Amino acid sequence: MNYLVGDLQGCCDALERLLLKLDFSPSRDRLYLLGDLVNRGPASLATLRRLQGLGDAAICLLGNHDLHLLAAAQGVRKPHRKDTLHDILDAPDREALLSWLRQQRMAVSCQGWLLVHAGVVPQWDAAQTLSLAGEVETLLRGPELPDFLHQMYGNQPDQWNAGLGGIERLRFIVNVLTRLRFCTPQGRMDFEAKDGADSAPAGFMPWFEVPGRRTVGQPVAFGHWSTLGLVQRPDLLALDTGCVWGGALSAACLDEAGRVREVVQVRCDQAQQPGR
Repeated sequence: MNYLVGDLQGCCDALERLLLKLDFSPSRDRLYLLGDLVNRGPASLATLRRLQGLGDAAICLLGNHDLHLLAAAQGVRKPHRKDTLHDILDAPDREALLSWLRQQRMAVSCQGWLLVHAGVVPQWDAAQTLSLAGEVETLLRGPELPDFLHQMYGNQPDQWNAGLGGIERLRFIVNVLTRLRFCTPQGRMDFEAKDGADSAPAGFMPWFEVPGRRTVGQPVAFGHWSTLGLVQRPDLLALDTGCVWGGALSAACLDEAGRVREVVQVRCDQAQQPGR
């Protein structure tokens, strides 16, 4: 059985209870985690160790919090006062965990579903999304990572152009896959609005509501947007249900045909203060 799981953010106890509720077996089942594995929750170190220990049974996407961990480990970003990354940064197996994290994915396909952490701009189809994600994955695993992390942050360019190259191209890909919520019909992105779907700035809309986007009809599952809550459509799954904010950790169970058989949830005991 394949399970698509929303944002963990260091809530290892909730993960353990979810695995128990699913009767998960690493020899039989596979977890696809939609990013933001760590940060803000109480047990980021335990979460990474648990996922690493699952081996091939856990396929993990990288979210903005996971990239923030890599940047903090390189000294590029200082941990925020609400971050809970110190246990990883101070751990004796820190380098092994960070090396494992760098091997994880930016986008992946599972039983016909395109899995991303945040979203997809209207100009990209599934094949292009996976190809562009692969460009970032290659960089994350290579020796140029420190230089990239120093240039990764920023909101520009905010609209896709096939002629983009170098750091601008890579920054744009990262921003789409780990930060996107709202964009215009032309694909220009907004990074300020973080509330629900009805909070779109003028001229913007949720990325998955853009008419004529190239992923129309392509099943897409994503996390990142806790204020959106659970959205379950035949071709769309939003699975960040705010575990770390006192909500639930959600897993969509796929049947043999790739349809969502059910969504299983466990409540999270660790409620953080508002702020994302």
